[in-house]
Amino acid sequence: MARLVAEDIAVRFGTFEALRGVDLTAESGSFVTLLGPSGCGKTTLLNVIAGFLQPSRGRLAVDGKDITALPPEARDSAMCFQSYALFPHLSVADNIAFGPRQKRVARDETVRRVDGLVRQLGLVDHAGKLPNALSGGQQQRVALARALAVAPGLVLFDEPLSNLDAKLRDQVRNEIRALQRDVGFTAIYVTHDQAEALALSDMVCLMNKGVIEQKGAPRDIYFRPRTRFVADFIGAANLHRGKLCGGAMSTPLGVLHCCHEDGEDVEICWRPEAARLGGDLSGTVKAVAFQGAHVDVFVSAGPETVRLQVPGELNVSIGDTLQFSVPPEGVIALEASANA
Repeated sequence: MARLVAEDIAVRFGTFEALRGVDLTAESGSFVTLLGPSGCGKTTLLNVIAGFLQPSRGRLAVDGKDITALPPEARDSAMCFQSYALFPHLSVADNIAFGPRQKRVARDETVRRVDGLVRQLGLVDHAGKLPNALSGGQQQRVALARALAVAPGLVLFDEPLSNLDAKLRDQVRNEIRALQRDVGFTAIYVTHDQAEALALSDMVCLMNKGVIEQKGAPRDIYFRPRTRFVADFIGAANLHRGKLCGGAMSTPLGVLHCCHEDGEDVEICWRPEAARLGGDLSGTVKAVAFQGAHVDVFVSAGPETVRLQVPGELNVSIGDTLQFSVPPEGVIALEASANA
């Protein structure tokens, strides 16, 4: 396990600043996800941590040791790539053994590590196969085993599940998290998938235009977004801007109540699942999307359309008038984004 501290990390490419003074602490044994849209800086930050890219400014330390100028091979870390990056001419076992052999680990210890990882990751029947004989999920397991074979304190993941189908992605995601808890390494994981970040992480760092817009536990990020960007990027959010007076804001749907101080220009949001059927808010159903356990219902009034999540057994049709309410504790007042 390793404790990573990144202080004031900046990366500049010519006049473009890819990272603008990023601070990040990943506690020993934690699972930290860098989340955000394309171009937000998450992969750049991962490459700085890996040593593939030198920062223009700032400092990196692992367990108190400055590693800012160290090459990748001198860091206590290993990378799992999006493309798996397996050696096509080597068997599964030899791919896993490659790292320990490069580091001149004793042969008996290398064999012990390979055998243990092959068993842990369900690869016993595939140890002698070449990578092209494996499925995508099996190749991802080999890539993970190869990273773990060098016994790193820090494992870096660059969107490792993006090439897998949805069902397999969920399965491998659960395996990665279970293995991380079992082995105890510190994980830095890059993804643009919100569901992945919420399911895997001890801490989510949501990045936007080269800075961390908000970081915290998944529940905090989801239920207490600070800015419009965070509310809109994580899950679904209904957003309203207007005057808040006496804890109430008038909208085309009706009056929303909020536990927040009054203001002339306040932006508020609420999650679709916060809505309750029946109440003073109402609109016309414009679209319905059955999702099994729940139904996504899109309701309009004047220029505003909001999304509600209602029980799956509820029979709702386009053109119906739907009355609903949102409890004040489900309405969140947002701050202005530093990147606005």
